[in-house]
Amino acid sequence: MPSIPTSTRLLNALLGPTVAGQRTPEHVFDLLLSKAEQAGGGTVEGDEAFLDGFRALLHSYSKVENMTAVGWQTALADLQLRVQNRLRVMRLLRERPAIGEEPIASPVFIVGLPRTATTLTREVIARAAGHRAPLLWEMFHTDLEQPERERKQRVKSLAQLLKSTRRLAPKYAAAHGFDPAKPDDCIHLLPHGTHHLRRADMPDYRDRLAGHDFAPDYDYLKRALQVLQHGRAPARWILDSPAHLDHLPLIRATFPDAVIVWIHRDPVTVIGSLCSLVETSMALHVRGPDLHRIGSTWLELTADSIERARKARTVLPRESIIDIPYASLMADPFGGTPMLYERIGARWTDADAANLDAALAGPGIGRAHEYELARYGLSTGDVERAFGDYPNTIQQLRMR
Repeated sequence: MPSIPTSTRLLNALLGPTVAGQRTPEHVFDLLLSKAEQAGGGTVEGDEAFLDGFRALLHSYSKVENMTAVGWQTALADLQLRVQNRLRVMRLLRERPAIGEEPIASPVFIVGLPRTATTLTREVIARAAGHRAPLLWEMFHTDLEQPERERKQRVKSLAQLLKSTRRLAPKYAAAHGFDPAKPDDCIHLLPHGTHHLRRADMPDYRDRLAGHDFAPDYDYLKRALQVLQHGRAPARWILDSPAHLDHLPLIRATFPDAVIVWIHRDPVTVIGSLCSLVETSMALHVRGPDLHRIGSTWLELTADSIERARKARTVLPRESIIDIPYASLMADPFGGTPMLYERIGARWTDADAANLDAALAGPGIGRAHEYELARYGLSTGDVERAFGDYPNTIQQLRMR
């Protein structure tokens, strides 16, 4: 198990009794809503159905028996920011109906299993002229253009919050980066999904996801982008998240001219690394995470995502999905990336080559995240059986 800093153990010991006495979900959520209304200047009135999903998530967190005090506080902080942001976005849409008319033209959604260079690809494409990705702080505080002083204060506030995470879980923070002034995975604008299961094993929440209607979630993503675009120079949005694999038809329904860039990588090289990341996250949130449970859960979740995406592509326009083999892209990034630019309708320039060079030199690039399948009760055969012929399909792909 990843080592837990002494500071984290001390905080758990100090906060444990206090937090335990506050774990009445309804009471806690009502307080959370009240604070969110005050901070975001919005109101829950008329948005109760949407917010009930967050209420249910809090109930799921409260049922985790081995959750640490730090984990509970971290989950509450994330939920608080999500609710607060939701109320702010909806208030702005009510106050300025023109925001809802902003066209989100031909956005690029970069998808793939975790650990498949989707982040690297986003980093490069989003820096191109006329492109942009939502910055981490913007996804926590989605708003119209603000004075520079206000923007700096928001970045600073989030940086202070993330500094605590780096101190309490350095390995987890190092794996994710968490720079408030840079783009990040757009799960921060997706209310629900398996990203919440990285904190703790919550069977009831996982069951709820199976029947959840994600259309309002993607509608919210679109509205948040409209807020960020309103009053600013128009740009093509570049978005990435492994979560999108589960919702390809919904992406095209919400963004009819969206381009989907699917980066493929052999699952055998991915699953152990993913499980290691989940373990590191859970070590912050729960005491003694079950490693074999992590293995079986995330193998099933990722295999289901691939199967769902493969079925979905049969009903989507062929030109809407661009397949990129990870091995080819990483073997020759300066050959493959310009080809990708051409396929998404962008122009490759010397500035983009410099951006790629800088991205490849970034922390973590080219260095494998340590993992062992056996640590999580898995074998190569388990992964191969779960994904069926998907690895063979990857072998047949070529950059073209």
